[in-house]
Amino acid sequence: MLDIYREIVNIITEGGEAALATIVSASHSTPRGVGAKMLVKPDGSILGSVGGGNSEKETIKEALNVIRTGKPKRLHFSLVPRRGEDAGMICGGEMEVFVEPILQSPTMYLFGGGHISVALAKVARLVDFKVVLIEDRAEFATAERFPEAEIVLAEDYEQSFSKLKVDRSSYVVIITTNHKSDEVVLGKALGTPAKYIGMIGSKTKFKTIALHLTEKGITKQQLGTVHTPMGVDICAETPEEIAVSIMAEIIKVHRAP
Repeated sequence: MLDIYREIVNIITEGGEAALATIVSASHSTPRGVGAKMLVKPDGSILGSVGGGNSEKETIKEALNVIRTGKPKRLHFSLVPRRGEDAGMICGGEMEVFVEPILQSPTMYLFGGGHISVALAKVARLVDFKVVLIEDRAEFATAERFPEAEIVLAEDYEQSFSKLKVDRSSYVVIITTNHKSDEVVLGKALGTPAKYIGMIGSKTKFKTIALHLTEKGITKQQLGTVHTPMGVDICAETPEEIAVSIMAEIIKVHRAP
């Protein structure tokens, strides 16, 4: 079992994903007892076992869904032989298997170091999001200004993407100082598997940027995934209120089934 725990550490360290299946209840005769574990990787390979046979095959199948959705699942297996089956090949007990995702912590990639971003970084850390701040003005991209950020990059927005690991647990928030920079970041972000992409600004602004991006090959389907105007409508006015509205929308996406 130590091998499983070591592999989980390796997966998290390397930024990977997996699912851990654990037998949480077993009655009568079952191939493995309570506490037996099996780690399932996205390619279907496994480490450990919950007993083999059809129950393990079904567990692997469901584990792959758990990795995809990020939602845990409880499975029930009856190992009582059905009519016509060879009773000698079936244990005859019952067991439940809990399958939980092993995923990366959600990371907010915050483009722009203005007043709203300062407030949003604070709110994001309060709800256990990692924060990475990217700003093309060096004087606004400092650890003193963003103490909540794990990484602060003073970098050209377009070039910064080569230094970022934007994956399915990533949330991209675009609050730069001008439309041109917003367009650059949005175009790059739409080429990533980010779970959330949001951009501050009006619908008119987005239509203009969207038109430019479609001319560069971005599809309407891709543009339809963008959250803009960004945030939940709570009649927010101050940077702090706007930050709360944005974080509320991100939490909704993060927790959605």
